[in-house]
Amino acid sequence: MSNMDSKFFGAPAFSFRHVSANQLSFRIAMAGSGDRLILCLHGFPESAVSWRHQIGPLAQAGYQVWAPDLRGYGGTTRPTGIDAYQIESLLDDVTGLLDAAQVQRAILAGHDWGGVIAWCYAMRQAARVEALVILNAPHPACFEREVRHWRQWHRSWYMGFFQIPWLPEAVLSVGHGYVIGGIFGRMAIYHEQMPDDLVRLYRRQACEPGALTAMVNYYRAALRGGGAMRQRRLGYPTVAVPTLVIWGVQDQALVRQNLDGLNDFVTDLTVVKVADAGHFVHEDKPEQVTHEILNWLQLH
Repeated sequence: MSNMDSKFFGAPAFSFRHVSANQLSFRIAMAGSGDRLILCLHGFPESAVSWRHQIGPLAQAGYQVWAPDLRGYGGTTRPTGIDAYQIESLLDDVTGLLDAAQVQRAILAGHDWGGVIAWCYAMRQAARVEALVILNAPHPACFEREVRHWRQWHRSWYMGFFQIPWLPEAVLSVGHGYVIGGIFGRMAIYHEQMPDDLVRLYRRQACEPGALTAMVNYYRAALRGGGAMRQRRLGYPTVAVPTLVIWGVQDQALVRQNLDGLNDFVTDLTVVKVADAGHFVHEDKPEQVTHEILNWLQLH
């Protein structure tokens, strides 16, 4: 753990371990010792540090909390090749982490790509999911519908750009990750919640050898690698576990219409819209998001 990581996680309150799961070594921020595990899955282009505001309060409320760096990110193993980032492997990672934690079921919390993984896991491995917390990550069926419209398609252009070999990595790495930093500068609503030294941490992590290729390979595996199409062919079983969706309405990457019709796919759904937050909702409005999660979990 670097000094910068320690600063953001709050070293006295958390332990950091490397845990073997699904033939990888995951770096995990851990807190709490309760019987119920909350597995927090981050998104692009972040790492486990994105959950810095939620880990402590969730642990203090009696939960065991694991926030891993996803495969390819931060201190977790970076396998090579697009195939290593297929959605099936990402779901196997969740299974491996639950097995490593020695729990049969867990509460999954996911943001952005972590939310996509959580949605799919709740559909494919429902027996291992106790409840679902989704932050600004669309249900796959809703995103498929919305990306056919200009309102979402023009915000998703970068997914096509990411299919090109080597060029996205070259662009993202310019100036020691200047473009990565620009994502936060453009999309964060409350910039005081995304201080410069935190953005430098994200930039540094992204520019470690092989990291950008791993991060971009999530998108390549989904589109060029056919992962999204395979999920579509499998169909989208109704998510029956209690599900909380918290959505920062000022998201510049995902239109709010991704929430439309969500009741068709989730039987026990609670949606909380945060008007003055963007894509990084749990960082823009950390206290509100943590409060919403804890209040909802008390009822489930």
